[in-house]
Amino acid sequence: MNELSQKFDLLFSKIKTAQNILIVSHVFPDVDAISSVGAIIEVARLLNKKYLALSFHKEDLLMHYLPHEEFIHGDLPADFDFSNFDLIIALDCGSLSRTGLENFIKNKKQSQFIVEVDHHLKVDDYADLEIRLPEISSTAEVVFSFIKSQKIKITKNLANCLMAGILRDTGNFAYSSTTDTTIKIVSELISRGAQFPKMMRNFSQNRDFNSLKLQGLALDNLRINKKYNIGVSVLTKEDILAATGVDNLSEVNNEIFGEIVAFLSDLAGIKAMILLREEDDNHLKINLRTADNNVNVAKLAQIFSGGGHIKASGFLITGKIKKESPGWSFNFLD
Repeated sequence: MNELSQKFDLLFSKIKTAQNILIVSHVFPDVDAISSVGAIIEVARLLNKKYLALSFHKEDLLMHYLPHEEFIHGDLPADFDFSNFDLIIALDCGSLSRTGLENFIKNKKQSQFIVEVDHHLKVDDYADLEIRLPEISSTAEVVFSFIKSQKIKITKNLANCLMAGILRDTGNFAYSSTTDTTIKIVSELISRGAQFPKMMRNFSQNRDFNSLKLQGLALDNLRINKKYNIGVSVLTKEDILAATGVDNLSEVNNEIFGEIVAFLSDLAGIKAMILLREEDDNHLKINLRTADNNVNVAKLAQIFSGGGHIKASGFLITGKIKKESPGWSFNFLD
């Protein structure tokens, strides 16, 4: 039995013996995060386990088609007591801070067992059991491997959760993270009841007019360093609010920024793309993307305490974007 199989066995054993499970994904979750949580919810329900699912700032309207999305809290319930959970499963979080439960986890009881399941490169060491496969397309694909290893019946709900996460994190098979194994997995999930046409419709219909305006604005702001063939674009807070027509940034679907930098990185001859956008409280969020096999954007993200994948990463810094004629500059704050 190899090490990964042993880890999967231990995870399943912990789920079966747990009295109360906390299932959590990262703040401002994407489809892969919510799908992975939904899959573990399905496993917990199949085993008649008590659980609470949590993902801070979940955008309900954009995730409504995902199984068990309605059971995932976007904020702490009024009666939340972290000490009540004997098993905590963190999915697709990338780092401890991304769970939104950093202080709780740092002060956990010795009897509480934490499992991290992820496909990002390692940032923090906080879990008692770490199942990390950065070479895999998505956390949903990691969860699929776990489910198969334990011979858990793949229900229609499981099939739809897992396929949604895989499709979204591979850009519908367009990203280099897609492998022949990924294609075979999706084929099996379809045979188990996953609704491929429905998922594809929901993905395409989530693009509204305002998000397309934001994409156009990012393209207009694009500058290319011809010496290194690196593209840089910026979006100020004012730009984002004006283009999307909302009153504050919390109402903006954060997935659109990943889609924008992916779109920009497809430009011919570009080795890497950088998208800087303003957030509240003098913060800049930086999205990095590359399609070049010789470029590792995760190394840059890690320098700034960020994380992600070799091809797609990000980090957060303090600063502001300053518009100047004919372009823009950055003020990095201490």
